[in-house]
Amino acid sequence: MIKLLYEDLTYKIIGAAREVYKELGPGFLESVYEDALCYELDLMGISYQRQLELDVHYKNVVFDRKFRADLLVEKRILVENKAMKKITNQDEAQLINYLKTTRLRVGFLFNFGAEKFEMMRRIF
Repeated sequence: MIKLLYEDLTYKIIGAAREVYKELGPGFLESVYEDALCYELDLMGISYQRQLELDVHYKNVVFDRKFRADLLVEKRILVENKAMKKITNQDEAQLINYLKTTRLRVGFLFNFGAEKFEMMRRIF
């Protein structure tokens, strides 16, 4: 059996996101879903930082311009929230590029705006 990177923590984050979608459904602004997801993480005692500016690495330099993450969970997992009809290839590419440039290894893209909850888990 293959063990996932940060398996226990990622399952908890996914569970929290699914709970948010179950309670709210589609139709709210992205910021409302972020508030609700943070509430769920608080209930589980999981630490996170919101709207955090992260370094962008390129070769051997770090740029002055920063990337703003929706959530950084326990300083290991990047979470990007969306509230749109469907996740696009561009959204997925954005998540992968954020992981690459910040040198984080695991990222989630949650879409709360679709008729059915959408989620992507990506590893870099």
